[in-house]
Amino acid sequence: MTIRIVRLGTPRADNEGLRIGTVRHPPRGVPKSQYASDNWFDLWFPNLAPSAGLLRSVRGARSEADWRGFSRRYKAEMAEPEKGRVLDVLAALSHQTNFSVGCYCADEQRCHRSILRALLLERGAVVE
Repeated sequence: MTIRIVRLGTPRADNEGLRIGTVRHPPRGVPKSQYASDNWFDLWFPNLAPSAGLLRSVRGARSEADWRGFSRRYKAEMAEPEKGRVLDVLAALSHQTNFSVGCYCADEQRCHRSILRALLLERGAVVE
């Protein structure tokens, strides 16, 4: 069993399982009835998205220092007890079933999902 870290809106892999959207907002202009069929997500779970304030602060970020600042602040948000428990649940589930988590960003290396990947691995998740 495994967690896949994906870009939302891309074709699904075989046996990907439930696709969880860890984004602040659902896709614009897409009816809710088409989220799953258009490969966005099966379940919208903004609890693991960066906060609205953090997203606003990083919009114009381009430098490595900007990315490090974002990363540090996002990790601090995910260290809150409630969010930590969610990460623990996902890590445990990764040993029982296939599912994916994702975001819209084209470049995973400059996206919160790369940090989410690392946080899940730290908790013992099986991540592809």
